[in-house]
Amino acid sequence: MNSTDAAELDHHPSLRDTDRPGRALARLYLGRAVAALIWAVAMLVLALDPGVVLTALLVAYPLLDVIAVGLQLRSDRRGPGSALSEQINIGVSAVVAVALGIAANVSVPAVLLVWGVWAIGAGLPQLLTAIRRRAAGGQVPQMLSGGISVLAGASFLVQGLSGEGALAGIAGYAILGAVFFVASALRLQRRHRPEVPPLTHA
Repeated sequence: MNSTDAAELDHHPSLRDTDRPGRALARLYLGRAVAALIWAVAMLVLALDPGVVLTALLVAYPLLDVIAVGLQLRSDRRGPGSALSEQINIGVSAVVAVALGIAANVSVPAVLLVWGVWAIGAGLPQLLTAIRRRAAGGQVPQMLSGGISVLAGASFLVQGLSGEGALAGIAGYAILGAVFFVASALRLQRRHRPEVPPLTHA
């Protein structure tokens, strides 16, 4: 490859900053998926053993969401569009972290009630964010995830109000969310894979 070819690679639009937001978002989605899976496994192990560790684990999940959405906001700073839905998500998740810490010391139904409210409160902004970002690609799984989150939240509310249910259901909710994040990441990676231009030889 001669210097002309190198220059062509350096200045080709698909190999410059145009793909960076999509790739960064894909990495963020994968990170969220891995964190959710690790958390779900820990929850399945500790769900039947109430205590300080379980309380900390319950509080940690919404805090992980706060961190992830905050990173997404930073990655969106150069792009157009309102960040209102992400900011709502952060606010709701922070409040829920405190509420879960209190509910965990009350009862399992109390935890399910709080989790149900959060699932609905986080699912709606996620759905709206995915709709707003649909032009970036890879958002259909996020739209489905947001919608399912609302439905799952309603289910947790019913269980909590009836005094039934188990924390293992929350772990299943986290696993389903991780699946949707992986699907979104894969779609984004395919869409934003750099296309190397044909090389010319002088």
